[in-house]
Amino acid sequence: MGTRLFGGHALAQALMAACQEETGERLAHSLHVVFLRPGDADVPVTYKVTSLGEGRSFARRRVDAFQHDDHVLTMTVSLQLEEDGFRHSASPPDYGDRHSAERALEEWRKRNDMDSMPIIGKLGLRPVEVIPLAADSLFGNTSRAPHSAVWMRSRDPQPADAATSRAQLTYASDMLFLRNALLPHGVRPGDSGMQLASLDHAMWFHQTPDFRQWHLFATDSPWAGKARGLSRGHFFAEDGTLVATVVQENLMRVIGGEAKQRLDAQNSESPSSAG
Repeated sequence: MGTRLFGGHALAQALMAACQEETGERLAHSLHVVFLRPGDADVPVTYKVTSLGEGRSFARRRVDAFQHDDHVLTMTVSLQLEEDGFRHSASPPDYGDRHSAERALEEWRKRNDMDSMPIIGKLGLRPVEVIPLAADSLFGNTSRAPHSAVWMRSRDPQPADAATSRAQLTYASDMLFLRNALLPHGVRPGDSGMQLASLDHAMWFHQTPDFRQWHLFATDSPWAGKARGLSRGHFFAEDGTLVATVVQENLMRVIGGEAKQRLDAQNSESPSSAG
């Protein structure tokens, strides 16, 4: 296999395939994905859409992604006509404003050689701008509590329709998400000794995003164990509106190196938590 296909890329394209089958005014409000095998970024992906039911208000579709004969992922998407109803929503965590995060990132950049970090090169190639609220939680390898937040927006300044804007947010939802489950263990994606992969992914859209504007992606990991980690997150518009909720489970298999040393140390401190 060549370069591994970024999961967010496949998620966004699968969602667009489901939405393109919509001839009315229903909008995607949720998606649930199972990743079946790693994709190859150098091989075209074919998306097959199957209707699972069409009602007056709701429609449900399954999207299967293939590369050659390999089944890469399956996604179920639910679409709904806009309706009125009772409303409430969570408020964003008080992490400070985006401008403070920009200043803090610049100070962190002056103290550290960010250009030598592999993640910097990867983020530079993504169609999404990222400003972490705490640079060390994104770039560092010290153990810390399993929660973080980043500001995100599309690099594309052109307006997008409702389906495309959802796909843009879906793409971004798979960026930096796994990091939360690794934070307490002092391990970063890309470190040797770890086998990492997305297992499944679920997302609920509460509003139509305008991803040309900055959104806060506040994330945490309530659990990790048995070579898996769970992460959850909320996208907030800059005015505090809750836009979307995301949950993902990942493979976090320790296979050697410094990660194995850290795992052995953790197990020796609390043997009952091993696994």
